Amino acid sequence: MQDLFSLQGKVALITGAAQGIGREIALGFAQSGADIVGVDINEERLQKLKGEVEDLKRRCLVLKVDLVQPENIDRMVADALTAVGRIDILANIAGVNVHKPAEDMSEKDWDFVLDVNLKALFFCCQAVGKVMLRQGSGRIINMSSSFGIVGFGGRTAYAASKAAVANLTKTLALEWSAKGINVNAIAPGPVWTEARHELFSNPEFYGNLIKKVPINRTAKPAEIVGPAIFLASEASSFVTGETLLVDGGFCAQ
Repeated sequence: MQDLFSLQGKVALITGAAQGIGREIALGFAQSGADIVGVDINEERLQKLKGEVEDLKRRCLVLKVDLVQPENIDRMVADALTAVGRIDILANIAGVNVHKPAEDMSEKDWDFVLDVNLKALFFCCQAVGKVMLRQGSGRIINMSSSFGIVGFGGRTAYAASKAAVANLTKTLALEWSAKGINVNAIAPGPVWTEARHELFSNPEFYGNLIKKVPINRTAKPAEIVGPAIFLASEASSFVTGETLLVDGGFCAQ
C-alpha cells in the first residue's frame, strides 16, 4: 500500500525556514522524503538548516530573501527552479507580530505586520502558483492562527492578517483546486517558539494564556509538523480550502 504521508520525490519551498515552526516543518518534510528550498532572512541559521537537511540525505537549497519586495519573490522562485527544477509544495510560514494595544498601533507597525503576513504570503502563493499551474499539481500550505479565528487582545494587526490568510486560502482554493493545486492553511494555537520565549516565560501571562487552552499547555513547534505533512501529502488529496486548527482546543470554547 502506498504510504499516504510520504513526500518522496517532492520539492518543498518553505518560507521562514530558519527557526521555529518553519525549521521544524523543513526538517519534517525532509524526513518524509522531500528535497527542501529553505527561505529566510537569517543566513547563518539557513546554513545550519542546510547541514541538518543534508544529514538526512536530502537536497537543500537555502535562499536569503526579504519577502516584502515582490520582485525578490519572483527571483526566489526563478532561483529555486534553476537549482531543483520544480516546486511541489509551498509552505508559507514566515510571519511577524507586534504586541500593542489598538490605540497605540502605528501605521508603520500595521504595515510591517500586514506586509509580511499577508502581502508577501499572497505573492509567494502567486509566484509559486504559476509554477504549479504549469505542472498541473501542487500543494500550498498557508500559516493562519487561532487568533485569526477568535481574535486576541493586543494583536490587532496580527489577528487581522491571519483572518485574511484564512479567507485568502479559501479563495485561492476556489480558483486553483480544479487545476490540481490544493490550497489549505494551518491555524496553530499558542506555540512556544524562540521568538515567544520571553513573553511565555512570564508566569502571569503564561498562566492566563493556558487557562484558555483545554490541553493546558502551549504547543511545541514540532507539533505543527504532522498537520503540515498531512496537508502536503496524498493523505489530504480531497482536502482544499480548509483552515486546520491545531490549537489544543483553544477555539473550542
